[in-house]
Amino acid sequence: MSLTVLMNAGPWLSVPPPGYGGIENVVATLVPELRRLGVRVVLASVETSTLPVDEKIWVFPDGQFHALQRPYNQVCGVSQAHLNGVVRALHTRDDIDLVHDHVEAVGLATMAAMGPDGPPVLHTLHWDLAKHPELYGNLDGGDRVRVNGVSAAQLARAPRALREYSVGHVHLSTPLAVDADRRPPVEKGDHVVVLGRINPGKGQDLGARLARQVGFPLVLAGPVGPYHRPADLAAAGEEARQNPDVRFFYEQVAPYVDGDLVRWVGTVAGRERDELLARARVALFPLRWEEPGGTAVVEALSLGTPVAAVARGCLPELVEHGRTGLLTTDEEELGELVLAAGLLDPDECRREAATRFTPAVMAEQYISRYEQVRQLAPPPLLAA
Repeated sequence: MSLTVLMNAGPWLSVPPPGYGGIENVVATLVPELRRLGVRVVLASVETSTLPVDEKIWVFPDGQFHALQRPYNQVCGVSQAHLNGVVRALHTRDDIDLVHDHVEAVGLATMAAMGPDGPPVLHTLHWDLAKHPELYGNLDGGDRVRVNGVSAAQLARAPRALREYSVGHVHLSTPLAVDADRRPPVEKGDHVVVLGRINPGKGQDLGARLARQVGFPLVLAGPVGPYHRPADLAAAGEEARQNPDVRFFYEQVAPYVDGDLVRWVGTVAGRERDELLARARVALFPLRWEEPGGTAVVEALSLGTPVAAVARGCLPELVEHGRTGLLTTDEEELGELVLAAGLLDPDECRREAATRFTPAVMAEQYISRYEQVRQLAPPPLLAA
């Protein structure tokens, strides 16, 4: 395939990320499959990104995630500086057939503002579309800018103006799904795991409370704000509470964390994360928001771990109730469902993942979207 895509991952984390990283993990999963299919990829990220690509552009030498939740006047220039570098590159070269953008809000706004001289753009929406109503409700991407979601439920919440630019949704994937149905069974432990960044939307406070009420051992794995290890957070002192996720942890989650029945282990990555998830009896998603994508859900299923979750956002699309997990709309019922979900067959989870959530499936769907976006875009203006 003769196609060059500028993959804009943003300035927050390297690709692949060192531990936690949602969008960056998506890009790290997608790009190798695109290149296998013949797509030439120019990665716009940070200099420390190590993902094999055909070319890399950057503004920042390292990820800026540590600044992400600082006051607006301290952080507002980070994404803009990165996007300015992307636009400069697009203005000085003519080999980019399409931009695949993943930068929240400012990526879409900047690509739309380039006007008819820019290349076709597919902007993937990774977040809650109830945010940024003025941007999404008044989007004018012309014939050149299109968007896609990561679930049907996510797009259903989008303003009409944004849905008019949609080319559908593509579910997230994971390399763990490759040959998941052939993976030898793993001996399960007794623990339940909540995997993800600790914040109110992920609902770790609910999960921890239910663990104490029902009596199942719970492991919370993920960063608290910029702090990836308990020791780092402890050393940060009271000043760390300026971060809203840190305040949430201390006020709503930490009272249930006893180091025995409920543990917070910080960020886990690589083999350690996979083993923690594979040996878990259940992966718990006590959601308090409309989860748009659910990377951790497809990872859990790929490793043969059934899901117990609040049926919000994409969860009903990813989990087959009674086969690969149990879903409820009642938070108080969730604790009992955790116990029942542990009786589901791990092999069913792996078979489902191997069919639906491999990187090859995601890449083929994105190539179809790329062609759709290019066909909808007008031909480039010829120089006089």
